[in-house]
Amino acid sequence: MNDTELLHLLALLKVDGVGDIVAKKLLSHCENAESIFKTKASKLTSIDGIGKTLIKSLKDKSVLKQAEEELRFIKDNNINLLYYQDKEYPNRLKHCIDSPLLMFSSGKMDLNHQKIISIVGTREVTSYGMEFCKKLIEDLAPLNPIIVSGFAYGVDIVAHKAAMDNNLQTIGVIAHGLNQVYPKVHKKYVAKMEENGGFLTEFWSTSNPEKENFVKRNRIVAGMSEATIVIESAEKGGSLITANLANDYNRDVFAVPGRISDKFSQGCNNLIKTQRAHLLSSAADILYILNWELQPKEEKVIQKQLFITLENDEQKLYDYLIKNGKQLLDVIALDCDLPVFKTASILLNMELKGVVRPLPGKLFEVV
Repeated sequence: MNDTELLHLLALLKVDGVGDIVAKKLLSHCENAESIFKTKASKLTSIDGIGKTLIKSLKDKSVLKQAEEELRFIKDNNINLLYYQDKEYPNRLKHCIDSPLLMFSSGKMDLNHQKIISIVGTREVTSYGMEFCKKLIEDLAPLNPIIVSGFAYGVDIVAHKAAMDNNLQTIGVIAHGLNQVYPKVHKKYVAKMEENGGFLTEFWSTSNPEKENFVKRNRIVAGMSEATIVIESAEKGGSLITANLANDYNRDVFAVPGRISDKFSQGCNNLIKTQRAHLLSSAADILYILNWELQPKEEKVIQKQLFITLENDEQKLYDYLIKNGKQLLDVIALDCDLPVFKTASILLNMELKGVVRPLPGKLFEVV
């Protein structure tokens, strides 16, 4: 994208009355962003939803001055730009009607990776939530997912740190410009995250971490991922806003259940109770619902793994598959008299040990 077009895209977003949806509508009727400012009022008024007040706002010269200052910041700091029509723009997010027209990023990230999940939750995470989050990411690590969160206190930073500990790419979606770090105490994680992942925002360098910005950025967290996972949440909170957005975008939502008396389990329990989230008890639930499959291990590794000791239920499933050959997950659970969720969890552990492997269509067979 040349500087002239970028300048006018930035300016367009500063026009009073123009948001992401209106901006895309204008661009669909005009050749480019620069032409919007030059198009005759009579043509613009023919566009549904574009009125005289907005057209008058397009004459405001101050928007170009603001855009020039931001463009200078982008260039001086080597900020990566993502336009919603670029192939690098998150494809899942692109299909959300209110997705940002422009986003800015730092670091090295694959925004169209096959497996991207968002993990959100309370800023006052308990030891239970912390340990669950760490274990979940550790168990998912063999599938190499990208972990998205909001870089805030609590569940967010636990998820980012766990991803880094397992050498997974992790992306922080922030509610301010890339010229600052919030909260400041998390500055020590920035460099490592940018080595394998980084930061994504729609906010300019002039934007501070205001309350409304956090709510607005949640749609990016929900929209760019295949699924959103809520670890812990009170009855009300930003995590539930993200979960509701994910549902609106027709994404899968998972919630970790807890005791009904626990404050930070109430939000998750309500999501499950109202059927707005799948109950999440282990990584196996994600594999089952999203139909994720582990890649078969190399032969020499498999042969080594076959000498491990199997637990009772693992041995039961192993013997069943030896006798019956490849079988569907649901059939295995039925014939072995085990719940489907437990069977999925056992098979996941067996996959990690190299004893069984998944096949397309939720089939499993002995290696």
